[in-house]
Amino acid sequence: MNTSLYDALSLDGRRVLITGGSLGIGRAIAQLFARRGADIVIHHASSVDTAMGYPDAAAQLHDELRSKGACVARIDVDLAQPGSGGRVVGDAMAALGDIDIFVHAASVQVREAFDNIGAETLGKQVRIDFDATVELLQSIIPVMVRQRFGRIVAIGSVNQVRPHPELSIYAALKAAQHNLVIGIAKQHAASGITANTISPGLIRTPRNDFRRKDMDEWARIEKSANPMGRAGTPEEVAEVAALLAAPAGAFITGADIAMDGGGRL
Repeated sequence: MNTSLYDALSLDGRRVLITGGSLGIGRAIAQLFARRGADIVIHHASSVDTAMGYPDAAAQLHDELRSKGACVARIDVDLAQPGSGGRVVGDAMAALGDIDIFVHAASVQVREAFDNIGAETLGKQVRIDFDATVELLQSIIPVMVRQRFGRIVAIGSVNQVRPHPELSIYAALKAAQHNLVIGIAKQHAASGITANTISPGLIRTPRNDFRRKDMDEWARIEKSANPMGRAGTPEEVAEVAALLAAPAGAFITGADIAMDGGGRL
């Protein structure tokens, strides 16, 4: 990589908080950001990792990044608890100092027909996918305003513009999240803060491991998912997140970047 390109993509010395950083897209972002020179706080919820069958994911990632020379910390906080967003930011700053870059990859996705959605399921999704997002942003934006620098990258979903019938609440909350990001982008652009959404389509992650119990069925899902006929990778999403966080992405704000292999076409 030549010097000018390295400088444009470098994250040297930046302090990054990544929610949902132990698995899938969040994990790939943590790995790439660390390689680009950032100091990392990995947020995760051990109960979620265990339920997904990866109880040691955060510890393994922490040790992997440390072994490669990265400055990294991890915090275990369940965003289902009221007020947990502020706790995450407080713990992250206690570990690294003021945060420069916030990547919000944590979410919950419940597959259920709309007619069957009950109060408990609805409340859980609203709490984690929206209330916690508001708490996180309210806690971290004043820090960025004070620094007159900040990068906010929210992981959205293709569902926010093309809702799956069994993901109606998730889709609506992802759309609300992006609307929130747009408002933040406009309000704080003059403070040196950018705020953007990346909206993946079908990405091969632990969340859809269950789809690969039948690899023939997975092949059919991939073929029909988008014009490219394949699933994306967490590493591909991470590259776009890194661009938005780096000097090369400094003039991009309020955007919703689709990463869906042309699925919206």
